[in-house]
Amino acid sequence: MSDVLDASPYDALLLLSFGGPEGPDDVVPFLENVTRGRGIPKERLKEVGQHYFQFGGVSPINDQNRALLDALRKDFAEHGLDLPVHWGNRNWAPYLTDTLRDMVRDGRRRILVLATSAYASYSGCRQYRENLADALATLEKEGLELPKIDKLRHYFNHPGFVEPMVDGVIRSLADLPEDVRDGAHIAFCTHSIPTAAADTSGPVEAHGDGGAYVAQHLDVARLIADAVRERTGVDHPWQLVYQSRSGAPHIPWLEPDICDHLEERKAAGVPAVVMAPIGFVSDHMEVLYDLDTEATAKAAELGLPVRRSATVGDDPRFAAAVRELVVERAAAESGRDVTRCALGALGPSHDLCPVGCCPARAPRPAAAGADSPYA
Repeated sequence: MSDVLDASPYDALLLLSFGGPEGPDDVVPFLENVTRGRGIPKERLKEVGQHYFQFGGVSPINDQNRALLDALRKDFAEHGLDLPVHWGNRNWAPYLTDTLRDMVRDGRRRILVLATSAYASYSGCRQYRENLADALATLEKEGLELPKIDKLRHYFNHPGFVEPMVDGVIRSLADLPEDVRDGAHIAFCTHSIPTAAADTSGPVEAHGDGGAYVAQHLDVARLIADAVRERTGVDHPWQLVYQSRSGAPHIPWLEPDICDHLEERKAAGVPAVVMAPIGFVSDHMEVLYDLDTEATAKAAELGLPVRRSATVGDDPRFAAAVRELVVERAAAESGRDVTRCALGALGPSHDLCPVGCCPARAPRPAAAGADSPYA
């Protein structure tokens, strides 16, 4: 990669995230946005919203995105990458469509997108692309000139994403009582999704048992476990586990659930567990409630010492990784030489999501892919 940090042909980066409520009055409207089209009664949404109400109706995700924005802008400025960074959400303010509209009116015509989801799946990639297509369709109806939008590749195995998580696991192990530390089990946690969605995640050639979603998480878990062994001299047993299941109980989802896993590990005589949320970029509600509250309470009930390691968040190494990904993609688009940085066995992910990658439950247009109507 050239020493000159050239972002051309791109003229802006868009941080695209899920969004979250920022007060009690926001909770139900936010959940209505998330579940739009599913016909879920408001009373049921109020029940679901109790997770948020326990924390004052505030999701931590928006503040965490603000911190990441600051980290990206600081890193870009310090390294001479002249690229403005904007922020839009799928389900809450600042809304994606509003942000894109402002960017277009400011003259932005080639936009790169960083999604706050590192892995391949419908909900972690294609759904973001569908939301981009919806936003572009709205701007088209308004008569605005549409920008060309590309999405940064999956970054699950970039060193700047993996290495902060290695440090987090090592710190959590060190925080355990010394008499249980060396025997501690590592539970690598990620969001459960329907097994049918997992099996069709990633490009068509990756479809099968768990698809790219499970394969990518397993690769990251191995990377972290190997790095922990190299740095501590202890080979900790580990397993990939799941959390935050939702939806109809008759539909199969990825298992085991973290709480069930804690019960199994306790019964097997494991003296302690570190929960490592490798599937999440930041400590948002699924981490704050499902791990820090629910799973930690289950561990206390079992008498099982647990620690929860940190997510990447606004770690400077992650900000640097985003900068590297931006320069890498810009070079590829311009026909310049490219060095693609990736750890593990899977190598760097694709730049352009191919046809059949993470298919939707029902066909919908999706931007920033080989099947995009907005090429």
